[in-house]
Amino acid sequence: MKGCATVRELVCNVNDVALVFEGGGYRASYTAGMANLLLDKGVHFSFACGISAGASHAVDYLSRDQWRVKAAFTMLPGRTPESGGMRSLLAGNGFFNADYDYWGCIEDGYMPFSWATFSANPADLRIQSFAAETGETVVWGKADMTDTHTMADRVRASSTLPGFMHPIQIDGLTMYDGGLGRGAGIPVRLAEDAGFERVLFVATRPQGYRKKAPTASEKAVYRALSHGMELLYEAMLTRNERYNEELAHVDELERQGRALVIRPDVMPVKSTTIKTSELLRSYDMGYAQAQRDWPRVEHYLFG
Repeated sequence: MKGCATVRELVCNVNDVALVFEGGGYRASYTAGMANLLLDKGVHFSFACGISAGASHAVDYLSRDQWRVKAAFTMLPGRTPESGGMRSLLAGNGFFNADYDYWGCIEDGYMPFSWATFSANPADLRIQSFAAETGETVVWGKADMTDTHTMADRVRASSTLPGFMHPIQIDGLTMYDGGLGRGAGIPVRLAEDAGFERVLFVATRPQGYRKKAPTASEKAVYRALSHGMELLYEAMLTRNERYNEELAHVDELERQGRALVIRPDVMPVKSTTIKTSELLRSYDMGYAQAQRDWPRVEHYLFG
């Protein structure tokens, strides 16, 4: 059922730990299970952050709409050809139709967003994007989201993979996936920059995962997708090294007891999976793991 929390319920009970969501396209169908278990348990962080699909999780979690947390990564892909797929790609709208997936689905009522709850929630958030022309990492908080449309535009900007989605212009700059910027897709630095020493990091890659260096053919694809923007090309080219460095930083935070990382046991889908039955199975697996991991999470947050 579509719904949201009432204003009288909008209090936060975790103030010294940041909630951090990794991106990963439709791999987020799995991590939506943890987001919803936290809401089921009445766990309300005062700060959430994420990049790309993790940005969607962050805003949906703060809207406290459990229906949307799940549906955004299980139901939306079934809305074809509006949301994407090969028909969308052939029509020139991208494999993921960003015009529909972030604002159109809200506007037509298919995937409504609980703006009243989101804006009334005392919690703050951070999401980020990458400005192609300048190579700058651009960070936004709730103060930059004055209405549903500006929120949706910034989540879209954080999520726009070159070649898969059409980019959006914000403040005169062409914005691409925040994973190309600082942290290379690991949003922990967003929490640290906001002053948090402890994080709950919900990852979309299993234990031991590391990105491989791009092959010669992949470099050629990056060159074509960058459309002559050298800083965009360089960001794609170096992302694997920067991502792996950030994972080493997360490992160190774990050793210090400053991070609890929830990694998927297995990841049953790809970032580009759009088959509803597979995404629903992924969500169910993620929720089941979240239930199993809850005692660890509860102890880390509340002692």
